[in-house]
Amino acid sequence: MHRDSAQDTLPMATVGETLAVVGDVFAPNIAKGVIVRRPKMVGLAEKLGLDQRAIQRLQKLNEKYGPGPLILNTPDSKRMALILDPDHANRVLDETPEPFATAEWAKRKALEHFEPDMALVSHGPERAERRRFNEEVLQSDCPVHGLGARFAEVVEQEASELLTQVEQEGGKLDWDRFETTWNRVVRRVVLGDSARDDHALTEMLEKLRSAANWAFFHPGHDRVKEDFHERVCTYLKRGEEGSLAGEIARLPTSEITQPEHQVPQYLFAFDPAGMATFRALALLAAHPDHGERAQAEIAEHLQQPAAKLDYLRACLLESLRLWPTTPMVLRQTTQETEWENGIMPAETSILMLAPYFHRDDRHLDNAHRFDPDLWLQPGEAGDWPMMPFSGGTGICPGRRVVLTVTSHMLARLLQGREYQLSPPNRLLSSKPMPPLLNNYDLEFDIKAG
Repeated sequence: MHRDSAQDTLPMATVGETLAVVGDVFAPNIAKGVIVRRPKMVGLAEKLGLDQRAIQRLQKLNEKYGPGPLILNTPDSKRMALILDPDHANRVLDETPEPFATAEWAKRKALEHFEPDMALVSHGPERAERRRFNEEVLQSDCPVHGLGARFAEVVEQEASELLTQVEQEGGKLDWDRFETTWNRVVRRVVLGDSARDDHALTEMLEKLRSAANWAFFHPGHDRVKEDFHERVCTYLKRGEEGSLAGEIARLPTSEITQPEHQVPQYLFAFDPAGMATFRALALLAAHPDHGERAQAEIAEHLQQPAAKLDYLRACLLESLRLWPTTPMVLRQTTQETEWENGIMPAETSILMLAPYFHRDDRHLDNAHRFDPDLWLQPGEAGDWPMMPFSGGTGICPGRRVVLTVTSHMLARLLQGREYQLSPPNRLLSSKPMPPLLNNYDLEFDIKAG
């Protein structure tokens, strides 16, 4: 295989090491589902400790090759590099989209199944316009969205109905019940109250996302995609007050904007946010001292309709640090880039494995502990790359909307109640947090506090 001299200056993994990365990093994440999770595979990955194996694989490569970036031994047409150094990770995040584009080729192939013109897989003027639109709709610079009080009201209504049902049926909360409620919240927040019971819309998106898991290996569901976009457009034309669709109706757009391709990402992103919320509930149930702090914050802000619940947000961010819902952060170089060890060619896909940085116990004292204060005390983690919502200039524009909705959901579920994991020893504060927590088989016993 021919390699030019410029690329040879960067360290390159052997064929065996490349295959080991495929087996320990790529294969488990693909098996779990990159775009929509496969519950059985998530459960299997938890039992086999596959996430820990992925972290250890990259640690070994880091110890052998140094900071990298490390080029994998793949064909030139699919050149890929691993980021192993925190400063390099920060550079890639900060220098997005030029020369590190978010529109990485594998990501494009996956997302074209349901949102081919979404900002995340766009570049140049198209990305700039779509990013501008998303930031305005989602009010990215605002800690609490202008509709925060309305979103909290939606959460209150749906969570109250869920809790009433749970208490009438024996006091046990499982994922299936939570997910049904969560999807109602998401549809109302994004599209309006008229979408509350549009389960068909969610099912269409899940079918498209399931195809997206296979990227270019799946021919796609063109008819489903067409019907899905038509249904989304119906809600956008309606533009209900108190929803993100209502915000969209007031904003200027052009032929480039393609709102109907941006909104599926809102719906998509809220799905892993529900996973993070349920895991955060488990963390608080397993750590009574942190549960008390959460209850104190809830009581303090009880009368504030759109409170910025800093501690609960920190708990959610910790859930995402411990168990990232986007474990593989991808970029693609748009030109040659210079590194300490040499030149990386243009069109190189770059992988940053979030768990490798989030759980690096060689450098982080509490890598495997539940530590919400990491997010409350500026500088606690130094310049270490934490990427629960990606990071840098490519950071998720909807992160604060997500944190508002998820923190208020946690607050409403926790208020005046005690949660115990079933079985109680599923997660113990006296032990390191597991490499992966399967949200699909979590179950709680709920008691009035």
